[in-house]
Amino acid sequence: MKIRNGGFTRRGFLAASGAGVLAAGLGHSELAAALEPVRQGYQTNMWGMPTYYLLRSGQLEKHGIKHEEFAVPSGNLTMQQMVARQVDMGTYAGPSFIIGHARGGLVAIAVIEQVGRTTRIMARKDLNLTKVEQLRGRKVANQTGSSIGNIFVDTIAPSHGLKKGDYEEVRMNVNDMVAAMAAKTVDAMITVEPYNSIAEADGIGTTIMNYWDVDKMPVIMAATPEFVEKHPDTVVAYLKSWLDVARDFKQNPNKVADVIYGFYTSKGYKMSRDTFSKALATVDVSPGFPSDLKAYMQTQAEILLKEKKIPAIPDWSKALRPDFMERARR
Repeated sequence: MKIRNGGFTRRGFLAASGAGVLAAGLGHSELAAALEPVRQGYQTNMWGMPTYYLLRSGQLEKHGIKHEEFAVPSGNLTMQQMVARQVDMGTYAGPSFIIGHARGGLVAIAVIEQVGRTTRIMARKDLNLTKVEQLRGRKVANQTGSSIGNIFVDTIAPSHGLKKGDYEEVRMNVNDMVAAMAAKTVDAMITVEPYNSIAEADGIGTTIMNYWDVDKMPVIMAATPEFVEKHPDTVVAYLKSWLDVARDFKQNPNKVADVIYGFYTSKGYKMSRDTFSKALATVDVSPGFPSDLKAYMQTQAEILLKEKKIPAIPDWSKALRPDFMERARR
C-alpha cells in the first residue's frame, strides 16, 4: 500500500498489493474470490485520522481488501476527488456530502465519527476576542467550501449578527492557518484538531467557541454510486473492518494514539503527546447509521438549498444507504 503521489499506477498498485495479500496468509480460494480494491480518500486533519488508522491497522487486509490511499488537507477536497471518480471512498461532514451527492450522486454508507468538539473558532491571543460578534471587520481564515466553512458562513455568523462582508474571509487550507495566525496575517480562524490545540498550546490563539453546541457534526463515510452498485460485498467487508477499528479506539486507545501521533510528528508538527492526546479525545469514533441522521441531513440540505449551493433536496432513499451497515453487523 502506498500514498498516491504521481507515477504510481493502479495496475502497479494491484500487482504490489496482491503480494501483500499472499503475505497476509490468505489462501488461494480466498484470493480467487478477492474483493475489489478500494481507493481511499482522507483528510490529514483529525477528522481523517480514524481513516488513517484504518489503513495502518491491518483490518482491511484481514477482511481481504486491498487499498490505495489519497491524502488531502480537508474533506471537501476528497469529495471533489470522488465526484471526479478518482477515489472510491472518503469521509467528510454532512454539508460536503450533500454537495457531493448533488454533483456526483455520492452515497452515504455509514457515520464514522462525530467531530463537533474538534472544530473551533479561534482568535489571536493578543486580540482578546471572546465573542463571534467581535469578528466584525476582522480577517477570518476559512477553508471556503468545506463543511466547517459553510456552517460558519451560513449558520454561526448570521446567528451572531454577521453577514457576508461584515468580516474579511481569507481563503486557505486548515493546515496553513496556525502559521497565518502566528504571522498575524489573519485575526481569527475556523479550523479543526490538532491545529487548534497546537495554536492554544503555543500561545498563538484562544477559543471563541467550538461547534458541539451548534452541530455535533457527524462525519459521513461516502462511496461512489458505481462502487456500491458493482461491489456490495466489498462495501460490507469494508464496514466490518471499521467495526474492528472502532474496538481499537475504545479498548486500545494508546495503540491508536501512537499510530496517529506518529503521523503528525513525521510531518514536522511540534506537538507534545499531552496536547495530541487532548486533541484526539475530541473525536468520537463509533461507526454506525444513527436513526436521526436523515433529519439532521434534511436540515443541512435546507440550509444549502437556501444558499443556492444545491439545486434540490436529495432523495434520501438514494443518498443514505443503511443496508450495508446492517449487513456488516450480522
